[in-house]
Amino acid sequence: MSVEKVAIITAGGSGMGAESARRLAADGFRVAVLSSSGKGEALAAELGGLGITGSNQSNHDLKRLVDATVEKWGRIDVLVNSAGHGPRAAILDITDEQWHAGLDVYLMNVIRPVRLVTPIMQAQKSGAIINISTAWAFEPSAMFPTSAVFRAGLAAYTKIFADTYAADNVRMNNVLPGWIDSLPATEERREAVPMKRYGTSAEIAATVAFLASEGAGYITGQNLKVDGGLTRSV
Repeated sequence: MSVEKVAIITAGGSGMGAESARRLAADGFRVAVLSSSGKGEALAAELGGLGITGSNQSNHDLKRLVDATVEKWGRIDVLVNSAGHGPRAAILDITDEQWHAGLDVYLMNVIRPVRLVTPIMQAQKSGAIINISTAWAFEPSAMFPTSAVFRAGLAAYTKIFADTYAADNVRMNNVLPGWIDSLPATEERREAVPMKRYGTSAEIAATVAFLASEGAGYITGQNLKVDGGLTRSV
């Protein structure tokens, strides 16, 4: 890279977020990792990056992350928004508080850091935002009600964002993983996948890395399914 590129990964202490941080670092990015567990700090140290312990549900923690990243490297080229796990229950048993928790985990986790990072990317006239969503955003499953509902909303948010900021060369896309090896495996779920296997966190990270790359420079506002053919609707 002729210019040192910088990536932020939220909820990046484990799973697909951590694997995305490793892949981007391997591709030459400086990485800043946010994690509530402290694992993000350890991972960032391993990768020669910046780690912050905090929550993607906290505007204060996210501002600390963004400010520290800009202070250290002077720019932000990529934002990867990962997420934890929201409430799961039968749809009529989900309380108001649980719906609000799902909103925080699966939609506000994107909206909050995007508010902070977008003006920086606008000033640079370049930037890529990649949100790790779910394959069930458009073919919802009762297994994941809060995830499916709010990530369908994330798809709408992404399209509006893309319409608004594409002219500034700031892109946003969603990666939609199916059954991935960071989840407990069952034979029934494996058999339901046309490829007859779980995907890997490394495959999701490779997709994230592609969407962060110059090769994806003409892609914005999209939802890319990475699920072994499990869901196939438009």
